[in-house]
Parts: sequence; structure tokens; C-alpha cells
Amino acid sequence: MAGRPVHTFQVVSTEQLAPHMVRVVLGGTGFDTFTPGEFADSYVKFVFVRDDIDVASLPQPLTLNSFDELPPEQRPTVRTYTVRRVDPEAREITVDFVVHGEHGVAGPWAAAAKAGDTIFLMGPSGAYSPDPDADWHLFAGDEAGIPAISAALEALPPNAVGKVFIEVAGPEDEIDLAAPESVDITWIYRGGRADLVGDDRAGDNAPLVEAVTTAPWLPGQAQVFIHGEAQAVMHNLRPYVRKERGVDAKWASISGYWRRGRTEETFRQWKKELADAEAGQD
Repeated sequence: MAGRPVHTFQVVSTEQLAPHMVRVVLGGTGFDTFTPGEFADSYVKFVFVRDDIDVASLPQPLTLNSFDELPPEQRPTVRTYTVRRVDPEAREITVDFVVHGEHGVAGPWAAAAKAGDTIFLMGPSGAYSPDPDADWHLFAGDEAGIPAISAALEALPPNAVGKVFIEVAGPEDEIDLAAPESVDITWIYRGGRADLVGDDRAGDNAPLVEAVTTAPWLPGQAQVFIHGEAQAVMHNLRPYVRKERGVDAKWASISGYWRRGRTEETFRQWKKELADAEAGQD
């Protein structure tokens, strides 16, 4: 049975954008099989293969199913990341990683990546792009949402109106954002790493929640893009936007990119359980 194609890229360069964010540019032969996505929130799944696995010996062309013949403990780890930028002429893609020391799988890889390293990807996928028919745009997120928000801001028409709220540890984690003149950008500081600060600065109490819910709501049709820590986004900002502000689902891209205390595998299960529970309420 065929599986999802796995594209083979090589690291071209890396750049430290901020203390907790590393940019990795990927190129090489990957574009032989990779087709760039059309959405502003285009994302790929990184397939982290153990160093002792001979990928060339696996069934070709390489798909995720190619790894099924390996023992479970030797199969790759998969992590999802936004494509920050695509350069079809250079045949390169850029991905920005949140890095917290040795925490996680993808962050440490990005921090240690060097030119010539091989990495495997699946995708892309995506669903959101700015709608020119919107009267104004609302963007909100934490570090994990910065790449998608950055790409979306660059896709806005020059006359777009909007508000951007981004929560980071502190001012040292701000990065330059290119946005139309009438888009206001607000950086919010929580005072520490998103996964380590106390409950009084995270989840229901995340500073991002208060910043968004207390900001003036502009007139006209809003298009909303909010992605970040799931408790803050799914249980606080989504009800605010959808119920209190009455934004229809077709105008709102709102979901959690991660959740405190969970790996991506357990987070996917949590999201499925949440979706099933909500479906049962309809």
C-alpha cells in the first residue's frame, strides 16, 4: 500500500533569529518531489530518522510506509512545522524553529543543524490565506505561531487593516515583521518559557488571552487567524471570537499548535478527543 511521499532535503544554511528561534533553509534534491503549497499557513511534517537507519535500504520511492518494516522503536519521529518561505527559483524552503535547549526533538535538531545535513519531509498541507474581502484581520499566537503569522502578514494587500498580538518570553524574543502600514503589532511578554512559566501566566491565564479579549474590536467583517498553546487558544480565544464576537467559522482559522505537558503524539490524541466531544454536543 502506498504511503505519503517523503521528500529528501539537505540543510543549506541556518540562522539564529532570536534566543529561542532558529531559521533553517533547506534545498538540494527535495524539490524533485516537493510541490509548494498555495496557503499562507502551509506546513510540512519533519520525519526525524535515527542515524543508524540506512534509508537507502528501505522500500523506494520513500514514503512513510517505507519505515513500517522497522521495529516500532526504530521508526521515525514526526513533527509538524510551518513553512516560513518558499523560493521556487532557488529550490529552497525556509522553516523557523522554536528552540528551548535540549527540550523536544525538532528544536535540538535545528540548533545543531549544519549545511549538508539530510532531513526528510512530508507535505505540504494548509488551509488558510488572507481573504481580500475581509474588512480587517486579527492575528494572535505565541512563538509557535510566529512563522505562519509572518507569512500571512506578507501575503496581505498593502491597504489591509489589522491587529497582531504575539506572546513571547520577553523583548529579546521579538523578531522583525513585515506588515502593511495599517496593521498594528503588539508584543506581549509572559516572563519565561511558555512550557515552564507557572499556571498564573499560561493556559487560561496566558497574557495573550487578556490582550486579545480586551483590545478594541474593529467594525466590519473580521478574518481571524489564532494559533498557539491549545488551552489558551481552544478554551479561551476561540469561544471569544466565535461566540462573543460572532465570527463565522469560514472567517476564522483557530487551533492549537501545541499543549503544555504533551508531546505531539499525545497532543494529536487530545485534539481528536476534543473534536469528538464537541461533535457530540451538536
